Amino acid sequence: MKERELAVIEASTPRRLIGVGSMMGLGAMLLYLALTSPPANIFWHMFLMAMGGGSLVLGQFTWRATGEALILTETELRERSGTVLARLDDVERVERGMFAMKPSNGFNLVLRQSGARVWRPGLWWRLGRKVAVGGVTSGSQTRPVADIIQLKIQERAGR
Repeated sequence: MKERELAVIEASTPRRLIGVGSMMGLGAMLLYLALTSPPANIFWHMFLMAMGGGSLVLGQFTWRATGEALILTETELRERSGTVLARLDDVERVERGMFAMKPSNGFNLVLRQSGARVWRPGLWWRLGRKVAVGGVTSGSQTRPVADIIQLKIQERAGR
């Protein structure tokens, strides 16, 4: 039986285009600079080439990752493809204050148990006990998800 979706977080096409376009544009400019007027020092030439290529690759990864949607159900926050970011029973707290180290327009979840390292640039990442959601997402979609998760934590604490 399929669980009811409480909220969905998706990156809009304009946000994806701006984020990925900036990264790809940087990569193209660095490669152009390295090829048309290479620095005298070979180290700096290789550095420009590596950074340019890396920016292009990262742009491609970001485009793929931001095509996915995050879905909040009664029991978990997961990708539409099925990858589970966090089970709500495992969430200790939600961090989303002004000084929290969080992605743009996003929030952090602190879990009770560590999970595997995952990085979906522009959408979410998990490192140890911390899951961060946000990046090219809209604050109008991430705020309600953080609110719902916070309410679920309070309900659980009240039991």
